Amino acid sequence: MGEDIQLMKGNEAIAEAAIRFGVDAYFGYPITPQSEIIEYLAYEDPYNKRTGMVVIQAESEIAAINMVYGAAACGKKAMTSSSSPGISLKQEAISYMVGAELPGLIVNVVRGGPGLGTIQPSQADYFQSVKGGGHGDYNMIVLAPSTVQEQYDHVGLGFELAFKYRNPVMILSDGAIGQMMEKVTLTPQLPRENKILDWATTGKTPDRERNYITSLYLDPEVQENHNIKLQAKFQRMKDTEVRYEEIMTDDAEYIIVAYGISARISQTVITMARKNGIKLGLLRPITLFPFPSKRLFELSDSLKGILCVEMSAGQMIEDVELAVRCKIPVYHYGRMGGGVTSSTEVFEKFVSLFLK
Repeated sequence: MGEDIQLMKGNEAIAEAAIRFGVDAYFGYPITPQSEIIEYLAYEDPYNKRTGMVVIQAESEIAAINMVYGAAACGKKAMTSSSSPGISLKQEAISYMVGAELPGLIVNVVRGGPGLGTIQPSQADYFQSVKGGGHGDYNMIVLAPSTVQEQYDHVGLGFELAFKYRNPVMILSDGAIGQMMEKVTLTPQLPRENKILDWATTGKTPDRERNYITSLYLDPEVQENHNIKLQAKFQRMKDTEVRYEEIMTDDAEYIIVAYGISARISQTVITMARKNGIKLGLLRPITLFPFPSKRLFELSDSLKGILCVEMSAGQMIEDVELAVRCKIPVYHYGRMGGGVTSSTEVFEKFVSLFLK
């Protein structure tokens, strides 16, 4: 049999991946520009043999993420999706999930803000995602797809990492990638698992005692020990889960650091620069947490400067500056109104900053 290749929207690819990777439950609420995810899953009929999923449009974003909490506590693959303001509403429960050590997948198809903002694409949820947008000291792995294929692939990877670390994982996409259409190579349908996990709340039986899942520890010493345990987990993520892509960095005198749709635009900028005799490369973080700080520090020894391209006022640039430890100049270029910048604009900005 040949490969199963289909032309799909980015949001549709996420929904199809949820089906094919054997997700047990999806709980969500419509909001532009990610509504195709819940629409696709609802259209597929959640009770047919292909999906086998529970699909519920909750009464609110807060209800949806707390349903994910409940399903995750039973050891099930549960996910939700939303767009920026909706993700803000989920932050409290995301913090609860981290504190309770529960796996789950949260998809954020970012739109412009602050406030209700615009339904057009943005990357201004970087801080909210990688710095722990809720309360307390916590992190979650944040995956940043730049293609529709990666939108699909990151669903499987996201659940793999979520259960590996018993921690929620976020896919940080944007309205451009969520709405664009590209060819996607689809993997075969995975058989639905029904494993009983030793930590899950599946009740007391003659062979096992009850499990208790909580994020509440009133004794300060117990709470501190729990936090120490969590911080050790986050450090393991930093040590083993950093993912990034490099393009033409071997001889680069300058590089662009960009993720998502901005990285796609930046690839064209590199081609333009090389045609003009400028040695420009690209580092694309695939994990925003953990961030490829070590690799950026290594590259900075041979660079004259870095341009951060992101559709925000400048958020990721702070992590880039920290990574290179002020050894070389780091500048930002971005748009904030939902308009996607052009490769020509980025190239002209690069020239004005570094070559004039």
